[in-house]
Amino acid sequence: MKDRFKAIMIRKDADKQTVEDAEIGLNDLMEGDVVVAVSHSTVNYKDGLALAGRAPIARKFPMIPGVDLAGTVETSSHPDFKPGDKVILNGYGLSENHFGGYSEYARVKGDWLVPLPKQFTPAQAMAIGTAGYTAMLCVLALEDAGVTPDKGNIVVTGAAGGVGSVAVSLLAKLGYKVTASTGRVEEEGYLKSLGASEIIPRSELAGDPRPLGKERWAGGVDSVGSKTLANVIASLRYGGAVAACGLAAGMDLPTSVAPFILRNVSLLGVDSVQMPKPRRLQAWQRLARDLDIEKLTAMTQTIPLSGVRKAADDILAGKVRGRLVVEI
Repeated sequence: MKDRFKAIMIRKDADKQTVEDAEIGLNDLMEGDVVVAVSHSTVNYKDGLALAGRAPIARKFPMIPGVDLAGTVETSSHPDFKPGDKVILNGYGLSENHFGGYSEYARVKGDWLVPLPKQFTPAQAMAIGTAGYTAMLCVLALEDAGVTPDKGNIVVTGAAGGVGSVAVSLLAKLGYKVTASTGRVEEEGYLKSLGASEIIPRSELAGDPRPLGKERWAGGVDSVGSKTLANVIASLRYGGAVAACGLAAGMDLPTSVAPFILRNVSLLGVDSVQMPKPRRLQAWQRLARDLDIEKLTAMTQTIPLSGVRKAADDILAGKVRGRLVVEI
């Protein structure tokens, strides 16, 4: 274990936020009963917001960003983990109130960790990352709501992004007919390679929503929010459901009760940060079973830790396709 190691640090002085390359030691890390040698992390939309200071993601300063990590246990006083174990951590306040994954070492609570499924390498686990894990939580929510492949098409919004790409791939492999909504029509070939059967432009769902629209989809996975989510809700078939996990277009929801009481539809909120451990384990087990590794590879780019800040700008500008893995 190194005495000193590199990390990315967010600092805030008065109202000015700065991001810098730092060199820290184990004594600088936060509390926890497991020290993990971090091999990989990711760049998610939330990471972009944190690094740009465009949303109050970080609640404490200084803060190491990075909402997830994968690596190897170095030391542990937690009964479930021992040195050498491969582990994953998503959420639980990483980069918000606890140091995150953009560091060579992380000290965390063992209760937050999930064993790395044997089907994945740490790099593949972070290619899935919080985005892919959230996509699987959305699929589980739709299954729990009774939305099965025979019920009809599923729409995935923000389909070329991290959550959307994994959701399209998972749903297609599970036998659903997937409609992919994207603002990047040039990604049609990419989305069809993941299993989408139909591509629609983002503008089709971005207009002012009606209380009720034509019944089009049995279900949906939405990472956009605002008018897009409202339009999806208005166009669900009777008994349909949409799993909502993002707010890229805003936190508002300009809809009415009409779809809920006239078409018996459901809005399924999906949180990845504080999800109880049994559901986390279920999601990772299902990812190991249902995710096509070749398609995961096709949607993944790998960057060094030094490339994180540019990647954060790119993801906020909508320039990132699929998943970004950070090699620590």
